[in-house]
Amino acid sequence: MPAAISSEFRSVPDMLRDRVQRSGDSEAFRYPEGEQWRSLTWSQTWERARAIALGLHAIGLGSQQRCGILAGTRMDWILADMGVMCAGGATTTIYPTTTAEGCAYIISDSGSTIVFAEDDEQIAKLREQRENLPELTRVITFDGTADGDWVLSLADLEAQGRAKHEAEPELFDQLVEAVGIDDLATLIYTSGTTGNPKGVRLAQSNWVYVAEAMHAIGEMTVEDVQYLWLPLSHVFGKVLQVGQIRTGYLTAVDGRIDKIVDNLGEVRPTFVAGAPRIFEKIYNKVVVQAKEGGELKYKIFRWACAVGLEISRLQQDGQEPGLGLKVQHAVADKLVFSKLREKFGGRLRFFISGSAALAPDIARFFHAAGVLIAEGYGLTETTAASFVNRTNDVRIGTVGQPLPGTEVRIAEDGEVLLRGGGVMRGYHNMPEATAEVLTAEGWFHTGDIGELDEQGRLRITDRKKDLIKTSGGKYVAPQSVEGKFKALCPYVSNVVVFGDKRPYCAALVTLDEESIVEWAQANDLGGLSYAELAAHPKAHEMVAAAVEDLNATLNRHETIKKFTILPRELTIEHNEVTPSLKIKRKAVADNHVEAIEELYPDTVETL
Repeated sequence: MPAAISSEFRSVPDMLRDRVQRSGDSEAFRYPEGEQWRSLTWSQTWERARAIALGLHAIGLGSQQRCGILAGTRMDWILADMGVMCAGGATTTIYPTTTAEGCAYIISDSGSTIVFAEDDEQIAKLREQRENLPELTRVITFDGTADGDWVLSLADLEAQGRAKHEAEPELFDQLVEAVGIDDLATLIYTSGTTGNPKGVRLAQSNWVYVAEAMHAIGEMTVEDVQYLWLPLSHVFGKVLQVGQIRTGYLTAVDGRIDKIVDNLGEVRPTFVAGAPRIFEKIYNKVVVQAKEGGELKYKIFRWACAVGLEISRLQQDGQEPGLGLKVQHAVADKLVFSKLREKFGGRLRFFISGSAALAPDIARFFHAAGVLIAEGYGLTETTAASFVNRTNDVRIGTVGQPLPGTEVRIAEDGEVLLRGGGVMRGYHNMPEATAEVLTAEGWFHTGDIGELDEQGRLRITDRKKDLIKTSGGKYVAPQSVEGKFKALCPYVSNVVVFGDKRPYCAALVTLDEESIVEWAQANDLGGLSYAELAAHPKAHEMVAAAVEDLNATLNRHETIKKFTILPRELTIEHNEVTPSLKIKRKAVADNHVEAIEELYPDTVETL
């Protein structure tokens, strides 16, 4: 049983106050404003959180009352969240990509009475649904247009808060003191594959636990610089925000996806967290650029990768490379790998990968290049942080050991069960759904299939409900097959394997819109649209070659017998991927019924 984690703090606001006392004049945040980066010290952050908290109190936010944040990742999101918690309220997170109807459901189900809305586009969603939101009393906007009535600007809210502080200077401390360890802190709605999303209830105790557990591991220190671009509406982004408060490192905040590469060079972070799709895109771009450099450059690139992968293999096995291999690696590093690391700012210590499975071959490529990816594992229902590879003991293909204070058990059917301080208090307004996944003894059923090695590292093999059983009775873990395929083909963005109750496995494939344009130009197909490229025989031949390479590595019952390239990418708008870029298999299947059926004409073949 792992050692318990204790804390001197009774809430995140209590933890924040301690951080301000310890590090008041130190830089806490950087954020873009126009073309410049601005900074906030911890004391300045506290002052703004106080103004927002007192402003919210003035317009009626009470203890554990919900307050929504409908915005992308930015400094104002963090300040609003801090203000809500310091006022004693609970934050309801809403992705900015959520439809008007989806926003209305979350706001209504959560009972949110106030919502922060990023801009006029988000305000319009709320106006459209206003008749369905009788409890929504006030909207506060970061960049949108205030109307002096229902919609209030953030600046006006803070002005009210500052006036409140002048009139009642002791009120803010009283509000912070009143926040208890068992109080509701956050409602995060999980994007389910069917039906309405479920609101996961996370208490102050959940966030205090994960912050203390992350701090106890000691991977991040006060000297670190984090670059945070992940959606703060997602538990993965939010846990990094809370971890920062406990440890005190500097965070540069900018949620614009198109600015990631530029920001890495400007911020020069020491660690960055991301979803696997980001690492896949980086990998694809590196491979494509090497190919475009000509036959000699690509040959050097492949030689360097082979050397790096051998070094990586030896390191994973705890062995020391010989002198000759060390010399080759030094040359490979100078010619290829050092240039990749420089793109990340030159002082990156590690990446953290989470929210979905990272393909082992992608992880090996980065490891070979001297770029460490520490894969972790957790769910919204476990406050994100449950397992993580330690940087001094990364084992590719695993998500590492549990955080201090988290217990793990593998059920008879292989399902991973978790218990500890990160486990949610339940689903909001859904006692039956809560009872299905949370036992009386506190064990949470993750729905993932996994296994533990001798050192207690967890390997996730698949989702319990995603396992495919062919009509021949053979089981296939689709995520494993999909991960291998994406590592083999840099021009593919997603591949979804099907085959449940079918005679063989087949796949729907989408092309990577960025790298396929470069491929098209190299193959005299420049100027064709995405849909035209997807239907072109040359694209089919290119994917078929990768499928053939993939099948050579698989058991016969796992091999992809047929595939089709879809005429568009999988999107959030079509409900095919979650905002954290996880594939929603049922939605993909429902949206592409005809394409799937064409992969299974009448046949008597069995495996």
